[in-house]
Amino acid sequence: QVQVVESGGGLVPPGGSLRLSCTASGSTSSIYTMGWYRQAPGLQRELVATITEYMRHGSPNYGDSVKGRFTISQDVRQNAVYLEMNNLKPEDTALYYCYAEFYDTTNYWGKGTLVTVSS
Repeated sequence: QVQVVESGGGLVPPGGSLRLSCTASGSTSSIYTMGWYRQAPGLQRELVATITEYMRHGSPNYGDSVKGRFTISQDVRQNAVYLEMNNLKPEDTALYYCYAEFYDTTNYWGKGTLVTVSS
C-alpha cells in the first residue's frame, strides 16, 4: 500500500513564493513518475510539473503556465518531490495534488494542499 502526502500550501500575496513538499511511503521502490498537478474551482486538473524516470533522476516536465516560475526537485532517498513556486499569480490559486505512478502503471494521488494567491 502506498500513501502520498503533500504539505506546504497556504496564502501568499501576488509575486510571492511558496514551497510544496510531497512524500510517498510504502512500497515505493518502483516509482516511474512523481510530481504535481493542480485543480482550480470549475476547471479541469492540469499538469504542473513531473519527473519521469524518477529513480534515475530523469528530466522534469512542466506545464506551459508555470514554465520559468516553478521548479520541481526530488530526493530519491526520501521518496520525495518538492515544488518551488516563484512569482505567484492569482491564477495559480488551486488545490495542488501530488502524484506517483509506478512501472506497473498503478498510480496514487495525495489529498491535495491548497495554495491561495491573493492580496
